[in-house]
Amino acid sequence: MKWSDTFVQLDKQLHDRASFNCGEPELDSYMQKYAFRQMRVGVGHTLVLPAVEANSIGMKDICAFFTVAPSFLRRNDLPSMNAKKLPQYPVPVFLLAQLAVHTECQGRGLGKITLIRALEHLLRVQSVLPAYAIIVDCLNDSAEHFYMQFGFRKLTGSYKRTRLFLPMNTVDQLFNKGLKSILEPVNRSS
Repeated sequence: MKWSDTFVQLDKQLHDRASFNCGEPELDSYMQKYAFRQMRVGVGHTLVLPAVEANSIGMKDICAFFTVAPSFLRRNDLPSMNAKKLPQYPVPVFLLAQLAVHTECQGRGLGKITLIRALEHLLRVQSVLPAYAIIVDCLNDSAEHFYMQFGFRKLTGSYKRTRLFLPMNTVDQLFNKGLKSILEPVNRSS
């Protein structure tokens, strides 16, 4: 499956949610049943990377997607070096709620591309709606390793899943100080 060049807002008339399969039932179910509903009620925003060509039912398969939402952290959940500069009340953050790549597109760097696009998207949102960091709840050890290789760090609070964070000032430095070349996506061939 060949993916297009641009992430776009999920549209249930154009994008085949039912066929999405990343190999993780929780993420598949989210895309198939909940992503559009959450957008409709205003609690999350999902961007998808559609396939270049329409499938047999005339819709475009979803090669990858990410969902973001507003959230907050308690100051005490952050490492002390980060927390000392923050107020005592809940700290606004962005939640990278979901990120997945279709099984037919895995192994070609699309997870990295999707994360980069999610970070870029949140950096644009940051310009009009400030937040301290991006947080992510890891589905498993593999997801934890994936995010940590891009600079995410563990929070100190207790959560059902491992929760990681990446300060927005770090994201800003990555994209505005010439380090973007380090993060450039791999070729999207085939």
